[in-house]
Order: sequence, then structure tokens, then C-alpha cells
Amino acid sequence: MSIGIVVALPEEVTTLTSRKLAQGDCVSIADNILLTLAGAGPSNAERAAQQLIANGADQLISWGCAAALSPDLKPGDLVLADQLTATQQQPFNTDAIWRQHLQKLLSAELPISVGRLTESAQIVAQSHNKKLIYQQTGAIALDMESYAIAKAAQQAGLPCLVIRVIADPANMDLPQAVSQSLNSQGQVQLGKLLVFLLSHPWEVPGLIRLGLHFHAAQKTLKTIAKHLNEIINF
Repeated sequence: MSIGIVVALPEEVTTLTSRKLAQGDCVSIADNILLTLAGAGPSNAERAAQQLIANGADQLISWGCAAALSPDLKPGDLVLADQLTATQQQPFNTDAIWRQHLQKLLSAELPISVGRLTESAQIVAQSHNKKLIYQQTGAIALDMESYAIAKAAQQAGLPCLVIRVIADPANMDLPQAVSQSLNSQGQVQLGKLLVFLLSHPWEVPGLIRLGLHFHAAQKTLKTIAKHLNEIINF
């Protein structure tokens, strides 16, 4: 049995391994555990999931951060998706037995929220848009990759688990510096970020706050990673 883990961003990879991965890399990080750095977005995630399946993965995990839609969620909170949705697409369910195994494993150590996760093809930066999506979908959080990974798993007849931790809360507007400095893969380009901040210095406090939120998410993911062998042996 081989587990394939899809991660979108290098900063999320660091919660699983100290190895440096380039986008598209597919590596073994332990016995029967394959990891790939997909890049951000559904197309990259679907490609990465198919790559893992081609390399022998027979179970898939979507791993990383998410944006809160529910006002009850805070940075660092663990979300286990029971269903994945996308606009005008059929929903997909995650593997209930696997998810319940993880809940039992982690419930004494971390607060866990189980609910619907919805897809966005781009970053949702404004809190009022998060509120609208929450009202329309009933999803408690959103990301850009998990639906595509679940779709690939469903098509291949494989179980899927979604492990996502909140980085930005529902009431937070992301600093404009974030969207202004992203490349096509959803990664921050430091040069663009610095240039933008020179002309928009008032954005610095918001970036610091977001950095603290992301650090809280990374801390939770690292805690979960310590149980990775137990997670995959269900």
C-alpha cells in the first residue's frame, strides 16, 4: 500500500520534510509515502494526483492550508473535509473510515472541525466574498486544490483524505501585497513584494499578521505530520 500526498506550496512541504522540492517533483519521504509539490490551483493539483497514481499511490491525501469561511474557525484549526464541492460540479466525498481513524487519532491533541470544503480557482482575498461563499455553499473552508485531488482519486477508484489547516480567518481581508506579488503558481515573488511594499508601507502590519497566522497553520501541520505513519496505517 502506497500513500500519495499532494502539497501546493514549498512552505507546506516543510511541514513534512526538510528536502527541497521543485514543482513537479515526486519523491519518497518514507516507506510507502510519496510526496509531490504540485504548485497552486486545481490544474496543477489534478496533474500531481495523476502523477502519484502513475507512480503507484493507491491512496491520496490533500495536505496544506485553507481559508476559513466559517466564522468559528481560527488560524491553526484543523479541518477534515467530509465532502468536496466546486461550482457546477458534482461533489465528492472523502473516505469516511479513514477520516474517522484520523479524528480518533488526533482528537486528544487538536481541535478538529469536520465539514464541507469548497474549491476556488483563485485566492479569495476579501472577507465579504468569503461570507458570500459561506452562505451559498455551506462550506466551512476553501482551498484551490482538494476538489481536483478528490476527483482524480474518485476516477481511479482510490480513497482520499483531505487534511487542511486554517491560515486566514473568515473575517480577514488579505493584504493587497499578497495578490500583487504572486506568480502563476501561487507563490510569492520576493522582488515584487518588496517593490509593492515600498509604495504601500501601510500593508506591512497586515503581512505580519498573515505571517503569524500561517505560522500557526504550519505548527498544526507539523503536529499532524508526527503521526503520519499512524495516519496511513488505518
